[in-house]
Amino acid sequence: MWLASGAPEGIGLFIPPWDDVIISLICLGAIALAVGKYAAPRYLEVLDQRAAMIEGGVRRAEAAEAEIAQIRAGLEAEKEEARVEAARVRQDAMSDAAAIVAEAKTKAGAEARRIEEAAQRQIDSERRAAEVSLRRDVGALAGELAEKIVGESLKDSALASRVIDRFLRDLESQSRAGKGV
Repeated sequence: MWLASGAPEGIGLFIPPWDDVIISLICLGAIALAVGKYAAPRYLEVLDQRAAMIEGGVRRAEAAEAEIAQIRAGLEAEKEEARVEAARVRQDAMSDAAAIVAEAKTKAGAEARRIEEAAQRQIDSERRAAEVSLRRDVGALAGELAEKIVGESLKDSALASRVIDRFLRDLESQSRAGKGV
């Protein structure tokens, strides 16, 4: 009905009456005042608390990242130090092993020389004993043979000894001549 009594037409349709604009502005001002006085500070306080929590979390995360990086660097340094130490221990062990082997070779060589010298002394001693025994046996046999050839007993020990020595010298010279010495 109010359309019939002077309803706006054209662009007037989009422009509200002045009394509605003033009432809307007063209501909007009251709401803005209430929001600005009561709700906005509380809202901003909550936002500030959240921002502080977020910033604290970021700082703690950065500190944790820095600490982790420091720990990683320390671990890498320790790992490298352990590698160097292991290489040094291996090198020391190899040089110790070489020294032990060289010492064992030296001891084994000395022991072999000692055994060889002892064996040589024993061989020389047995050879001399065999020569003495052989000379005595050959001398006895030569004396018996001389007695049989001469037909008389060789009672004179000095004579018997000279005959036996001469016989043995002759045997040795014949033996050397036979060998081509």
